[in-house]
Amino acid sequence: MPAPETATAEAAEEEKPAVEMVDVQIDGAWHQVPKGTRMIEAVRMARGDGSTVPHYCYHPKLTSPGNCRMCLVQMGMPPRPAPGAQAAAPDADGHLPISWMPRPVIACANTVAPNMGIRTDGELVEEVRQGVMEFLLINHPLDCPICDQAGECSLQEFSVEYGKGSSRFREAKVKKPKNVDVGPRIRLDDERCIMCSRCIRFSREIADEDVLGFVDRGSRTVLATYPGKELAHNYSLNTVDLCPVGALTSNDFRFRQRVWFLKETESVCTGCGRGCNIQVEAREGEVLRLTPRENNDVNSSWMCDHGRMTYHELHVADRLTDHMIKEGGRHQVARRGEAVRYAAALLKVFKPGEVAIVASGRMTNEELYLTRKLAAVLEAKLVDIIPREAEADDYLFAADQNPNTQGARLLLCGRSKPGNKLAKIRKGIAAGEIKAVLSLGEELTDERVGLAAEDLAGLSFLLHLGTVMGVTAEAAQVLFAGSFPMEKRGSMINVTGRLQRLGGGGIAPGACADDWEVLRDLIAELGGGNGIYLLEELFSEMAREVSKLKGLSLGKIGSQGMHLIDSKECVPLLRKEAERRASGLIP
Repeated sequence: MPAPETATAEAAEEEKPAVEMVDVQIDGAWHQVPKGTRMIEAVRMARGDGSTVPHYCYHPKLTSPGNCRMCLVQMGMPPRPAPGAQAAAPDADGHLPISWMPRPVIACANTVAPNMGIRTDGELVEEVRQGVMEFLLINHPLDCPICDQAGECSLQEFSVEYGKGSSRFREAKVKKPKNVDVGPRIRLDDERCIMCSRCIRFSREIADEDVLGFVDRGSRTVLATYPGKELAHNYSLNTVDLCPVGALTSNDFRFRQRVWFLKETESVCTGCGRGCNIQVEAREGEVLRLTPRENNDVNSSWMCDHGRMTYHELHVADRLTDHMIKEGGRHQVARRGEAVRYAAALLKVFKPGEVAIVASGRMTNEELYLTRKLAAVLEAKLVDIIPREAEADDYLFAADQNPNTQGARLLLCGRSKPGNKLAKIRKGIAAGEIKAVLSLGEELTDERVGLAAEDLAGLSFLLHLGTVMGVTAEAAQVLFAGSFPMEKRGSMINVTGRLQRLGGGGIAPGACADDWEVLRDLIAELGGGNGIYLLEELFSEMAREVSKLKGLSLGKIGSQGMHLIDSKECVPLLRKEAERRASGLIP
């Protein structure tokens, strides 16, 4: 049975009037596309491989200014009969002959019409593209070898594919400002700017921060911030993604790596509960950049700057890289199996109710499921996660700062609101009723938990599975070095109830383990079963036992995720995008 939100969407889809389709000839073949489709999108639909005519200023989520002229194509329509003459007869398929216009039109701002013809190649189109490329390169610096955009530069690619082999321009190039500080995270090289205005339109239309504009005229035109303003909003780095050349570059990634050396892994951002779809870009396991991946049900084509910077947590100086056992008041490095056996032996002496577990809303569904099994084996009654709240914005940043609170509700907390049992855990420790605590991915001295170092020292046993050496790790008798979300695979459920996959991408240093493997080994050592060696097997077992996941597998989730829970929460940015689409501003 579909979720209520899905059922409502399906009903609304049925009520919508049928879209009128028109016949359009594209490169000699006839296709049917929705009436009013922009020519550039009609070409994309016809090709079916995601490619379209070359372009710079056009972006499907922004308005079309039609100022770069790179998307010029040849257009044709049925000829009008002369006065008194008979109209041409249609062919066997009902198509009229096409009369081709002698001048090109821009594909990004013109829409299709019945019996229209579009040519994306041919002598006329090739000549105008060569002319556009020649003008774009007149004052552009030839600094590809040192440009950060090399390898993902549209100007570089199109100049090879559509440009001339030589330039007729022999005059001195116009010099413009270089290395301009336009905001805390971005630098501008005006010499490289091709005036596509993507960054201007994004800041104005998507981020609602009108901070960029063009000043001066002709060949002296430059991109600049308005007086007294800077490009500093939480979505500013999307302008770097949008820039088709190397005019806008990220201070964080600038000169760090050539993009062709990066390995891209599809994953989701864990900076908040939104779960924006991202590419984790790494070289030899070291994560160097996070970029947004399009998902029109989650984050459209964007992500916030806060989320992009979360990969820096991987490079903390006090990163745990070894499992440890405390002997004689000092931690000693141990193998994982040895630490598991030591921990299990100590945990077996506690009676039901004497053990509490503080898990994390940053854990994957698979880890939360194993935490529930571990709690059952230990007969631990008090199991909870630490809730995190912040002020949401009107775009993508969610109030829930845990990326998997919905997963914790489904798999661990049950009907209890996350965080409700933390007070009981504090009281139980203070009263001596709770003698052992398992800290899974959290710092227990966090103000939301309310425990002090003295409380931890008073416990008979403390186990910590984490990534950073903190107060809890220092106090723990057994210490397991875990992985950050960007270093592990698994699944999470975002604040809107969408089940999504983490793809990993980074490689954890030293002896760091996947958290689910540590939990699995503990459960097995405590007599709770064994036999799972692959994450896919673990998800399948979880799907058999959890009704909401019945019939699913890790592979079936897909790269775009799937709706699972009706959380009643909407995405403000997607709502605004739908309004702009309904008003005709974007296709």
